[in-house]
Amino acid sequence: MKYFIFLCGFVLTLHVSTTYAQAPGTNKFKIKFLALINKIRSVGCDCGATRMPPAPPLVWNDDLEKAAKGHAKDMASRKYFSHTDKDGRDAMERAVDAGYKHNGYQSFTVGENIAEGQMSIEQVTDGWFRSEGHCRNLMNPDFKEVGIWQAGTYWVQDFGGRVEFSPAMKHLIRNGKAHIVNRSMREEHY
Repeated sequence: MKYFIFLCGFVLTLHVSTTYAQAPGTNKFKIKFLALINKIRSVGCDCGATRMPPAPPLVWNDDLEKAAKGHAKDMASRKYFSHTDKDGRDAMERAVDAGYKHNGYQSFTVGENIAEGQMSIEQVTDGWFRSEGHCRNLMNPDFKEVGIWQAGTYWVQDFGGRVEFSPAMKHLIRNGKAHIVNRSMREEHY
């Protein structure tokens, strides 16, 4: 009987190691996600009944990755599934806490997709594109950066969009002829 239990444990370990071939935080993980997302963003797609036009490619952001990592690990360790963490923080607060700052930018927006149970990058990405709300986040042209993490079967995808002031506006701000009003835009979370 002990031999059978050991054998089952071995098979399970082998299955897990082949299923999660790209570990979070590695270049392969980042490249795979960006390739899948940006391929669809380049041609547009249908998000539910809404046709979403092509959008510029997303680039990886380490601060958004840090926010996604913290939330994925927290959900996995504390066994919950929500955009609001157990400390009451939302995606915007977690992104800012992870270093994704809005100071010095004309506009600033953050969004988030979460998933649970998918076993591969392809599976979770396909699921997000098949869900209208998640798909809208993926195709949102205001989002320019992304960071993603997987902890166990929990996945977090944090988006960000920052637009710098024009050189002329920066000049006016430096000379005191224009002032920055702190505003933030929160995207729907799905």
